[in-house]
Amino acid sequence: MATRDSREVVIEASPEEILDVIADVESAPKWSSQHQGAEVLDRDANGRPGKVRLKLKTMGISDEQVVQYSWTDTGASWTLLESSQLKTQSATYTLTPEGDTTRVRFEITVDPAVPIPGFVLKRAMKGGLEAATDGLRKQVLKRKKG
Repeated sequence: MATRDSREVVIEASPEEILDVIADVESAPKWSSQHQGAEVLDRDANGRPGKVRLKLKTMGISDEQVVQYSWTDTGASWTLLESSQLKTQSATYTLTPEGDTTRVRFEITVDPAVPIPGFVLKRAMKGGLEAATDGLRKQVLKRKKG
């Protein structure tokens, strides 16, 4: 059964600066503990990642996924193409400028391929949400400092 959750964070950066960090998928293992590796398989006309192979590990469960990214000026999203652990997955970053900051809303929906106890799935989702928001914020601010 599909599970959906979301989380918001305010980042002291422009949407462009935040999207640049999201688009640097190869560096995700540096700021997201769930990411073990990432390989861009193709890029869109603007040079942003299109199809990406990810190696992930959460709650002791390893997975290799292929996802397809989509990009706008105010966000990024991906949908799952291949996975050994999930039937479906979709996620969206929505960026809303607020003066000198940007409100980032991250939403994710996952449908495991095998039954996973509810408490395990909730903990895995919580870790993913924290990495996608707090981890992203730390990486954006680190990059801004140089």
